[in-house]
Amino acid sequence: MMLAALGLAALTLSAPSVAQAQTQTHSLVGPQSTASVPLVPGTGSPGATIITPTPLGPPAAPMVPPTAQTLPAVPAGRVALAVTARYGRDAAAISGGLIWRVYAAKPDATGLFPLIKEDRSATPTFVLPPGSYVVHASLGLASAAKSVQLRSDAVREVLDIPAGGVRLEGRVGDVRIPPGQIVFDIFKGSQFDTRQQRRPIAQNVMTGDVVLLPEGTYNIVSNYGEGNSVVRSDVHVDAAKLTDVVVTHRAAVITLKLVNNSGGEALANTQWTVLTPGGDIIKESIGAFPRLVLAEGDYHVIARNEGRSFQRDFKVITGVDGEVEVSTR
Repeated sequence: MMLAALGLAALTLSAPSVAQAQTQTHSLVGPQSTASVPLVPGTGSPGATIITPTPLGPPAAPMVPPTAQTLPAVPAGRVALAVTARYGRDAAAISGGLIWRVYAAKPDATGLFPLIKEDRSATPTFVLPPGSYVVHASLGLASAAKSVQLRSDAVREVLDIPAGGVRLEGRVGDVRIPPGQIVFDIFKGSQFDTRQQRRPIAQNVMTGDVVLLPEGTYNIVSNYGEGNSVVRSDVHVDAAKLTDVVVTHRAAVITLKLVNNSGGEALANTQWTVLTPGGDIIKESIGAFPRLVLAEGDYHVIARNEGRSFQRDFKVITGVDGEVEVSTR
């Protein structure tokens, strides 16, 4: 499997945005250890950027020289093109997760390059008529391309794709945030780079999903719940490494209730507005028991019911979930 060829790194990030990180890396070709974070299949759908995690397998095989690749029988008037990919110069072969495409070297009348063939095996061999082509290989969001000229003899090409992976999860203290309650957006570059691309390259990534990226620095924006618990963290992705990222949120789950008496039944059809002490609106909702995630701090809440308004201040402490009652008296 593809992940069997990735080394493993463990990284923990916590608020504030600039966090101390502890990393641990394992040799790419040495014995693989079990991942410290449970391998939970992801439920997100950011398209081709996501590959469902699988248990790490045996050590990755050394790079097989292209000349050792067995070529199929080639009919007259055709030429064999054998291709392989690796994580970089002198690095291990990529053993899975690849999408190979062969395009014509010249665009058609519409300006598009016609797709000639596609293959999803690790080391395919394409049998093509002589001519000029462009070979493209993608691994998640990382890719490489090369122009090739086929004449009469078989051609063997190796493409370098310096890619790595990140696997994400969130915690409050030592407690893991359940999947489905936290999502991650990934941006290229550091959060401190003013030239940073503002459009995410992967969006709504779920806990346990693996995102395959070109080697480099990325800004991960973690949203816990639908309130204001947002953590921004920078992480570096290394080629041929899988990095587990744990983002720590300083937040709690709060349930709001409008009651006539302390501990009494919540009043239905209540309109709620949660604000910061400065008056900025954090969340608005309607219902008897609105449940929301709020970052640690001080808040002001206003409850409206049957034309009357009631309000109070309250404090959120990290990891202390609970109810906030607003009294009509």
